[in-house]
Amino acid sequence: MSEPDEQLFGLAPQPGQNVTLRDVAQAAGVTLGTASKAINGRGKLSPETRERVRAEALRLGFRFFSLQEDVPATQGVMVGVLTTDSYGRFSLPLLMGIEDAFGSRPVSAMLCNSRDQSREQQHLQLLLARKVDGIVVSARREDARPPIDIGRSNIPIIYAFTHVTDSNALCVLPDDAQGARLATEHLVSLGRRQFAHITGPSYFEAVRLREGAMRQVLTEHGIALPDYRVLSGPWQESWGYTATNFLFDQDASIDALFCGSDQLARGAIEALHARNIRVPADVSVVGFDNWEPMACATRPPLTTVDMNLSQVGRYVGESLLALFAGEQRSGVVRLPCSLVIRDSSDPLQQG
Repeated sequence: MSEPDEQLFGLAPQPGQNVTLRDVAQAAGVTLGTASKAINGRGKLSPETRERVRAEALRLGFRFFSLQEDVPATQGVMVGVLTTDSYGRFSLPLLMGIEDAFGSRPVSAMLCNSRDQSREQQHLQLLLARKVDGIVVSARREDARPPIDIGRSNIPIIYAFTHVTDSNALCVLPDDAQGARLATEHLVSLGRRQFAHITGPSYFEAVRLREGAMRQVLTEHGIALPDYRVLSGPWQESWGYTATNFLFDQDASIDALFCGSDQLARGAIEALHARNIRVPADVSVVGFDNWEPMACATRPPLTTVDMNLSQVGRYVGESLLALFAGEQRSGVVRLPCSLVIRDSSDPLQQG
């Protein structure tokens, strides 16, 4: 087993000791590969060797989880969550999904609001001092960010609803492009052909992915999307209202409006009502997020793309368990979105 594999198997050495799997192997007088098999209950080892390795791991303070089916899952788990989502709109569904993935195994979370780099470092040091078993780094937007630095500690880290450029990191996100394709295909299937797109700032990766996917679907169906019908602005309901008025002042033939968030869609629908344009009879509107307090309070209730954040959280939880057991997981994983159809979209009415 190669040197990098050392980082895959242990959890949270005691602060100041920096115990690694190699330390355990040396203390037990075995190879690194044998130590990993003993810790994780894999491979053909004698009971004596397996017990010797585990005894040395415990003596040195090298904490690990035994996830074999014949071992009761009673050991509690503490997960630290670093997030910039101070409202909990994205982080809370993630946490519920993580909890679901752990099943009957007790799991607790320390939720830390890391709204700036200095505060994030303070929270990170606190999590390490509290000997958390794993760290989930999340955000209120999906853009790339720098990886966190935990020094020589070998605590598993997963990035959720955000990502880093480190190829060894595991990053789990919703598939924005696939979600935008669902929305656009739905509107096309309703007979809509005059499309417009109101979205957030173009420096957001999610904005670019969604617009690109929308354009690709429309191209596949031979439908044009003029540049003037794509408007970027702040993630605010007021921008949805303003942008819709601008669009329809320029072109009253628009019959399909795909918005990059539910807030934007709600503002757009309010603007259409003010212009006596019927939704969905004249214009079908689709949002993105499935933020239920917003989507269900819109009149009519909003058809929207659900990012399935609880499923993202479940995958994160399952991945934490896999990392605890010594499995290697890395790369960017994008999980599918789904379309929630409500009353704001309907087939085009002729005449």
